[in-house]
Amino acid sequence: MKSRSHFLSIGILSLILVSCFSYRELPVEYDYSYKGRFDKYSSYDFLLQAENQELASNGEVIKRAIESHMKFLGYKRKDNKPDLLLSFRVFVDSLNFRGYNQPKIEDWMTKQNRDLEYNRLKIGMKEGTLLIQIFDRKQKASIWQGYATDYYGRVNFSDIRDVNNAVKSILNKYQFFADGFMEEQKKILSQTP
Repeated sequence: MKSRSHFLSIGILSLILVSCFSYRELPVEYDYSYKGRFDKYSSYDFLLQAENQELASNGEVIKRAIESHMKFLGYKRKDNKPDLLLSFRVFVDSLNFRGYNQPKIEDWMTKQNRDLEYNRLKIGMKEGTLLIQIFDRKQKASIWQGYATDYYGRVNFSDIRDVNNAVKSILNKYQFFADGFMEEQKKILSQTP
């Protein structure tokens, strides 16, 4: 039994190392709402989107990559009253986008000052931009959005590796484990001999 878990651990470590070597982080920006309760969410689902846009942007690949990241963070997909609703969009043309100059979200989480002012920025997005938004279902408001533009070349949304790389680059900036997930993991680890 011990050797089986040893081989499983080696296999998982090998997979992680292989995925790390094939990963090239893209330049990413993100904004968030000071009303977000990032330590209180545990479930999610996707907002319904117009089918033609989803097909045009290779939506199933993007959706699977997002699901993988949310599962890694301990979120459970729930179709009845989830805490979070996720949406994504691909922009194939260049555009100007409104973002915000804010403290890093990790710094803000230590104080959670909900009265800070939003300092608007105009961000020029190049072609091949992926935008992922996270909405608080109860508040009916966006609480986080991240966007990746490859400044060194266009993101190829027909290439699964490019899509996974873009999603991973964006969601690496959303690093909040699901509410109760870490406690659950500690409990599981304490029970193993």
